[in-house]
Amino acid sequence: MQAPFGADVAVRLEIYVSGRIEDYALIGDMQTAALVCRDGSVDWLCLPRFDSHAVFAGLLGTEDHGFWRIGPAFPGGAEAPAATRRRYQGDSLILESEWETPRGTVRVIDFMPPREDHAPQLVRIVEGVSGRVPMHSALRMRFSYGRVVPWVHKVDGRTVAVAGPDSVWLDTDAQTYGKDLTTYSDFTVGPGDRKAFCISWQPSHKGAPETPDAQEALATTAAFWREWVDHCTYHGPYREAVIRSLITLKALTYGPTGGIVAAPTTSLPEEIGGVRNWDYRYTWLRDAAITLSSLLRTGYREEAQAWREWLLRAVAGDPENLQIMYGIAGERELGETELDWLPGYENSRPVRVGNGAAHQLQLDVYGEVTEALHLGHMTGLARNDYASVLQLKLIRYLEAHWDQPDEGIWEVRGPRRHFVHSKVMAWVAVDRTIKLIESGDADGPLDRWRELRDEIHEDVCEKGYDKERNTFTQSYGSKELDASLLLIPQMGFLPPDDKRVIGTIEAIQRELSTPDGFILRYPTTGEEAGVDGLEGDEGAFLACSFWMADDLAMIGRVDEARHLFERLLALRNDLGLLAEEWDPRLQRQVGNFPQAFSHVPLIDTALRLTASGAYGG
Repeated sequence: MQAPFGADVAVRLEIYVSGRIEDYALIGDMQTAALVCRDGSVDWLCLPRFDSHAVFAGLLGTEDHGFWRIGPAFPGGAEAPAATRRRYQGDSLILESEWETPRGTVRVIDFMPPREDHAPQLVRIVEGVSGRVPMHSALRMRFSYGRVVPWVHKVDGRTVAVAGPDSVWLDTDAQTYGKDLTTYSDFTVGPGDRKAFCISWQPSHKGAPETPDAQEALATTAAFWREWVDHCTYHGPYREAVIRSLITLKALTYGPTGGIVAAPTTSLPEEIGGVRNWDYRYTWLRDAAITLSSLLRTGYREEAQAWREWLLRAVAGDPENLQIMYGIAGERELGETELDWLPGYENSRPVRVGNGAAHQLQLDVYGEVTEALHLGHMTGLARNDYASVLQLKLIRYLEAHWDQPDEGIWEVRGPRRHFVHSKVMAWVAVDRTIKLIESGDADGPLDRWRELRDEIHEDVCEKGYDKERNTFTQSYGSKELDASLLLIPQMGFLPPDDKRVIGTIEAIQRELSTPDGFILRYPTTGEEAGVDGLEGDEGAFLACSFWMADDLAMIGRVDEARHLFERLLALRNDLGLLAEEWDPRLQRQVGNFPQAFSHVPLIDTALRLTASGAYGG
């Protein structure tokens, strides 16, 4: 009976369609990550690093571009359903998906063991719960983002796929067979039965990797996450959401260097069918700096220390040429190209790899980096003299360049402007460095930099503030708003009770809110449409919506802040994960997934609301 089930499912896979963004789960090993859909299909995996070529790229194309599905086999060509339920195993990155079928219940356990000396591995354990359930595995590896069909053959009873410099080895105690350039397996599990499948990456010129022990790897992985979560110092009412966000941030950290990727994916669209599709598998100084802040405030000093060391290596002795982003090992060249053989997620083209924004001028980054170094200093990270030297070098550069136009926090591809947020963050950089000198831990021209701090502050308040509307604006001379202005009180540029701060918050609520109350980054239509130099539209930006909740709490509207925060929590998928944006029209998540820049402000807002007592129950 099993072979016909396998054949029927193989036919069904020819009409495979990727899931909604929120249908995916994240698993990872702190060097790369995979996305697993509700139907048991791994549709995205880059090996051996986050920024390597994908082996499974079905997320951005079709089944022909690579996937690995394990799930119940259904006769007659019926579409295999999504799992009946799924969850992470406790506070871990071990995914459990369960299907209830007419023949019984089956569970698939997916995880990637944290790496030490072994090869990168993805382990999938099929576990019978009740009845006897026919199962089907379809593994279609396609190297170079779905473009290259590997040579698949047997070596000492193990299946290996080879293409150029890469090889991927499949180990399983189930019988397999090849058909249509795909490796299949059909088997049945009863109560207590287990079938393990594991793929391991290895450079093709080396010998076979060690055969993995799936059960031992599962136990080791579970122990790793238990121990890591035990270090969390937050025990407030939003602990579940905070822990899941922290685990996600840990999963986005590249263990060997301490670099933190913005997301493990590329080209998941900010607008379904649109062109706002970017590669986020790199370390943005801004994103990584705010991630460090959240980690420090929740007890994770080791990760913060590793990121600071990564920063010092990446910037090295050249702060004058500071980039806004680097590769996860500190690489500077991140040339942007388009993969024209991939149709894109739900036909959202182009699919891009690399990121041409790497060499933009974004003056706010100096502020975010300096704020992160300042927080590390204030929370007692082990002293690093070069960190202080770097901070002084950054300010000397800003001293000569803060008054230039730039591309700003949102990496606009239109003309440079005098963005207010950039000027505010330049002020932050100078202010935090003055505090460093005042503490006695660095030497610098204190009086001159105090004058510089005052000069920047006066410039922003004069040129970036609309007196008639009582609001700061996106850029000097502009009438448009920008949600990054919500950071003005959070950075200490002005106190929360300043009438200009309150006016700005209220103006953003009026002009940048979606019908369901979430916040857009800036207008993409209207008087100054095209400020970002791009066609199309985008959804509500989740980070900005969390910033709004923060600001509302800061100005005393704590009940309103809590309600907004809890509505944002409700946007998470069933596993607690968030993409970059929320599409209010389609009522779904959009953008790269999961997104560090969404999970960090979630943590920050939870901490603020907890401190203020602004929570239900």
